[in-house]
Amino acid sequence: MSHIYTLSDFDFELPESLIAQHPASERSASRLLDGRHAEFANRTFKDLPSLLKAGDLLVFNDTQVVKARLFGEKPTGGKLELLVERVLTNHEVVAHMKVSKKPPVGTELLMVGGKNNGGFNATLLGRWPNEDGQLFRFKFSDEPHTLMQRHGHMPLPPYIERHQNTTDAQHETEADKAEDERRYQTVFAKHPGAAAAPTAALHFDEGVLQGLEAQGVARASVTLHVGAGTFQPVKTENLAEHRMHSEWYNIPPETVQAIADCRARGGRVVAVGTTSVRTLESWAQSGQASGDTQIFITPGFAFQVVDVLITNFHLPKSTLLMLVSAFAGFEHMHALYRHAIANHYRFFSYGDAMLLERNSERKAAHVEV
Repeated sequence: MSHIYTLSDFDFELPESLIAQHPASERSASRLLDGRHAEFANRTFKDLPSLLKAGDLLVFNDTQVVKARLFGEKPTGGKLELLVERVLTNHEVVAHMKVSKKPPVGTELLMVGGKNNGGFNATLLGRWPNEDGQLFRFKFSDEPHTLMQRHGHMPLPPYIERHQNTTDAQHETEADKAEDERRYQTVFAKHPGAAAAPTAALHFDEGVLQGLEAQGVARASVTLHVGAGTFQPVKTENLAEHRMHSEWYNIPPETVQAIADCRARGGRVVAVGTTSVRTLESWAQSGQASGDTQIFITPGFAFQVVDVLITNFHLPKSTLLMLVSAFAGFEHMHALYRHAIANHYRFFSYGDAMLLERNSERKAAHVEV
């Protein structure tokens, strides 16, 4: 009988000092934990091309993080914060709202701009997707992407301390702002729409990409607009009761063909990040190359596309940690995290990375820390 995993199985103690607050000096200077085998190897991300094979296919998520974090106030003067999750039609958006008291439907909010940069209006239309929804629908006074680019701020995760517990955008230093706008974005970001970065891809720079090409590793892209829900921990002990957030994805025809060609030559599909995994496996499950996905990958999941995974280290009790456990094996994942903590790897969005192979029921004993 297979083991039934609960939320407590995915908890672990992480020293706060290991939560990366800033990126490495160079993208590819991050560390890379090679966890493909029972004996782990400590490497740097620049080593990646030598760890893959000619004929392999790297699949990137080419979403672009938008400046989705917006500040404003109610007509009464009360401060609020919006985090745009999705852009709809007719200048409408779906967003998280942080406010002490929710304003009534129809309220026109004043969203403030930067210094000498004016602002715009956002009218609350109601909850989304229905009255029981946790998100809200707003109508902006102009085209949303234009307004976010002009007035918004990069939507860094809540554990990055310089952005915590404030609704005052001016608390953000110019140095932090410039660093985050440059580094909380992949070098191949193409399609605007994400409220969080596909963080495993942040380690790639031109040097690594050139090395992969020289190694004979092919590249392809998918798009999944990462939502802020990616940072939300699971709260129900029974995993079956968790409701996964919805995200939009697209797999272009040329990527479908690239995967077929990879299989034909005996190569491996290497997913860059959990968002690429969710996209590819959603396509395999549904047969739909484009649409919304709420796929929830936990141990026991039957992977159909991805053979190798490049991923960062994830939050305790998170859906992403569950996905990695499903891919690499539950005990193997725990051993990797123990090793990473003991060897002072940097965790989460600006942290280091791992290289993993799909679990093949390994029987060799893991090397303990």
